[in-house]
Amino acid sequence: MGSIHGRLLLAASVVLAAFLGLGALGLDRAFRDSAESALQTQLMGQVYALLGAADTDEQGRMRLPETLPDPRLSNPASGLYAQVSGEQGNYHWHSPSAVGRNLPMIDGIPPGQPHFEYLASDDSLYLLSYSLLWEDDAGGEIAYLFAVAENASGLQQRVAAFRRTILLWLGSAAVILLLVQGVVLRWGLKPLRAVAQDLRMIETGSRTRLEGDYPRELRRLTDGINSMIQQGESSRDRYRNSLGDLAHSLKTPLAVLQGAAEGGDAGLLREAVAEQVPRMNDIVQYQLKSAAVAGRGVSLTHKTRVRPVIDKLVNTLQKVYRDKAIDCRCSVAENALFPAEQGDLLECLGNILENAFKYARTTVVVDFERTPDGKRVSLGIGDDGPGIPVAVRERVLRRGERADQRTPGQGIGLSVASEIVHLYGGDLDIGESDLGGARIVIVMPGPDRQTG
Repeated sequence: MGSIHGRLLLAASVVLAAFLGLGALGLDRAFRDSAESALQTQLMGQVYALLGAADTDEQGRMRLPETLPDPRLSNPASGLYAQVSGEQGNYHWHSPSAVGRNLPMIDGIPPGQPHFEYLASDDSLYLLSYSLLWEDDAGGEIAYLFAVAENASGLQQRVAAFRRTILLWLGSAAVILLLVQGVVLRWGLKPLRAVAQDLRMIETGSRTRLEGDYPRELRRLTDGINSMIQQGESSRDRYRNSLGDLAHSLKTPLAVLQGAAEGGDAGLLREAVAEQVPRMNDIVQYQLKSAAVAGRGVSLTHKTRVRPVIDKLVNTLQKVYRDKAIDCRCSVAENALFPAEQGDLLECLGNILENAFKYARTTVVVDFERTPDGKRVSLGIGDDGPGIPVAVRERVLRRGERADQRTPGQGIGLSVASEIVHLYGGDLDIGESDLGGARIVIVMPGPDRQTG
């Protein structure tokens, strides 16, 4: 079944049917037990009525009157029967209604203890047996056993009528509950249908993102979808802009080469080629790297341990710049996590640390901070070099700047790092280090953040 509504309705219907069925069985059993208990009380009342009407004959035995307390005992078709037997000789009495019928006489019943049972046969009966000691005129005690029975048809008819009533009411309740349940499920799943409708509108271009007032349980989903949409749009824009930047950046070197070629001076041409080709290579490398960063997707839930990445980069850079003997002070904990894939973190920190080692005089400092709620993390890299002037800080990070206009050795690396950071929803800022040089700070949404 492909419908959530259908699945929930089916599951709820099965549970409802099970509960109503168990409830019906419980009510039926309770009613039957109550009816049987009431019948037992009624039959015991018949025994007491017969005892109240009995007296003693000349022989000291129990004698029951011809006119019995309950008229049904005198009617053969009434379905109510009584029978008394005594231990003295062949004493046996039965009501006129029991003519031609012998009720079972159960031996061994303690005096004063009623015994009630159901006799299943062609003519089913409920039988109450009661044993007692009768005191005669001489003060002696004679044991008598009363047996009073009633046809089970009356009780069975009442139980059947109760079952029909229960089935009618529970069936009606089940139908009403199913209808209410369907309405409630439809109302409860309305936000999901709204999300599906909004997604169709996004597919057709009527919308660019999910902007409805969704329940808290769906916000994590809708926020994730919006992040993916925004990421895709940003990647396309960056890819398109990178191609435009590449074409724009190559105009000047190509114009210089074209002018040198048209001038006919071989020396000037060689000089122009030697100067412009490396420059064009730098431009192409930067734009390809920028396009690669912009064109790939990122995992917004990936976490990477920062310290091993920093240690690996620092070891490599200390070998590259061993003549400078840079002292790198890293205060990042071993278990610190950064919300980015390892490859992206390597590329981003590699560019920043390389610039720091290149321009530092003696010292590079790396620190890491995390807010108590885990929603933000920041990674700072500072040096004691000349720093980056305030006037060019925005320009070295700005998208679309031509490569030949960037600060040598700083602009390309920082631009690529900034592209990566922004793909993960973070910010890269340039400031001043306590050591006097530049300080690059990356602020990212923390790995423990929750949405919705």
